[in-house]
Amino acid sequence: MKKCPTCNKQVEWQDNPFRPFCSERCKLLDLGKWVSEEYRVPGKPVREDPVENDEEQGALESSSSEF
Repeated sequence: MKKCPTCNKQVEWQDNPFRPFCSERCKLLDLGKWVSEEYRVPGKPVREDPVENDEEQGALESSSSEF
């Protein structure tokens, strides 16, 4: 038997639709922590390249709509 990662209750893995959790409640609590960013996967920050000016962006959008 394994322990539920949310509540540490002993969990039977075979034929358990919520595995590795003991219940749907524990599964949803864990999902909520991911959604609210309580859990994070370590990594390098993502850098977004800003558009240099609005005129350039407008020119790109109008030229792509011509096709």
